[in-house]
Amino acid sequence: MGKPTGFMEFKRKMPTDRPPLERINDWQEFHNQLTEEDQRIQGARCMDCGIPFCSTGMIINGAVSGCPINNLVPEWNELIYRGLWKEAVKRLLKKNNFPEFTGRVCPAPCEGACTLGIHEPQVTIKNNECAIIDRAFSQGWIIPEPPKKRTGKKVAVVGSGPSGLACADQLNKAGHLVTVFERADRIGGLLMYGIPNMKLDKKIVTRRVDLLRAEGIEFVTNTEIGRDIPADKLLKDFDAVVLCGGATKPRDLQIEGRELKGIHFAMEFLRANTKSLLDSNHKDGRYISAKGKDVVVIGGGDTGTDCVATSLRHGCKSVTQLEILPMPPTERLQDNPWPQWPKVYKLDYGQEEAAAVFSGDPRQYCTTTKKFVGDSEGNVKELHTVKLEWVVDASGRHIPREIPGTEKILPAQLVLICMGFLGPEDTVIKQLQLEQDARTNVKAEYGKFATNVEGVFAAGDMRRGQSLVVWAINEGRAAARECDRYLMGSTNLP
Repeated sequence: MGKPTGFMEFKRKMPTDRPPLERINDWQEFHNQLTEEDQRIQGARCMDCGIPFCSTGMIINGAVSGCPINNLVPEWNELIYRGLWKEAVKRLLKKNNFPEFTGRVCPAPCEGACTLGIHEPQVTIKNNECAIIDRAFSQGWIIPEPPKKRTGKKVAVVGSGPSGLACADQLNKAGHLVTVFERADRIGGLLMYGIPNMKLDKKIVTRRVDLLRAEGIEFVTNTEIGRDIPADKLLKDFDAVVLCGGATKPRDLQIEGRELKGIHFAMEFLRANTKSLLDSNHKDGRYISAKGKDVVVIGGGDTGTDCVATSLRHGCKSVTQLEILPMPPTERLQDNPWPQWPKVYKLDYGQEEAAAVFSGDPRQYCTTTKKFVGDSEGNVKELHTVKLEWVVDASGRHIPREIPGTEKILPAQLVLICMGFLGPEDTVIKQLQLEQDARTNVKAEYGKFATNVEGVFAAGDMRRGQSLVVWAINEGRAAARECDRYLMGSTNLP
């Protein structure tokens, strides 16, 4: 698995990023690439560790450790070290339908579980994955491969995010006639409109969609199931239906002043920005602009980072990000051992850019918003915050408590709420009379994915709740397998 002594001979090396003050002037991807030789050497660092925890996808202490789709990491690391790139592509695609997506946007739980990470910087698994698939496309190795036989069975997939696309890809490989319905004007769901272009260039998404279309999948855009087409019509027109609509109902912040203009959910902001960028390079003005404004982002995570980075590219006057949790430690704590996901402080790309522009990390930890205040015209002009401390209550739970005297007023003409999602929208759920779990997700057992309605399956965030792109691919693949079993009585899908 790589060179037996490679982890002792070679240091972790990542490609450089374009300088923050340069990249905030455009919407292009900001990562550079290693040379082929440097990438090969990084593959050599993969240890002969015996048990590849990087591939396991275990849930430990509430978080995933290792890859949820069980990527064959040691195998393709060794292959690129030996210069066998074509073989590496085959092993990579064995488990992952879309490594060009995960290689760009996945937080890499595989690296968190890397055995080398116990005492050295981990293997560059995510970057190696991206390099393999990008090389495959550039060399023309990825070509349409439509199925040789068709079953005649028709399947509707609702939603074209990562779970929907993975499901459609697998069902198409099995020979079924697959139609993917998407309510937006472009295919890709979260990949297209939820992740900014500088993090995932939409040409990368379109390239994959074009490939899937050439392999026989039909895509229908601008069509919302439950509104444009009644949900029960799918049951009449198709032999099976797989719901992959995501968890798109945002968590709100219902405090004084919430009705003021200038307060938006993160996805409103990000979706409109990307659509305007793709439609007109922002010339149509159909987006929420942060230009010249004091921006406050409420919430953390990848979405909060994307809002910070997008605001900077608009030319905001200032940007502040409020997080309710404490600042993570700079090193693993004793109660967060390997191979758990390392809960440590990091400066992500958006915060790095903000620090370059405004001389400091924009995040304020242990802070909550008490109220919004507006001007005479109903526009938000400021918000009031207070610091928190986390204490243990009588039942042993950690709960936040306000610290008197820490109240603060922040100027804000644009507020972006990034507090996660509560579950799926319920139009289709109600029309099909689907059972829901306690969190309002579609009720379908993991591993089976069948709902209470005959022939209807659910996968991805719509079934499991807000999660990672790699989990969406996991669920899309597995739901396709069970749908194929339902249609044919048995399945050869992995």
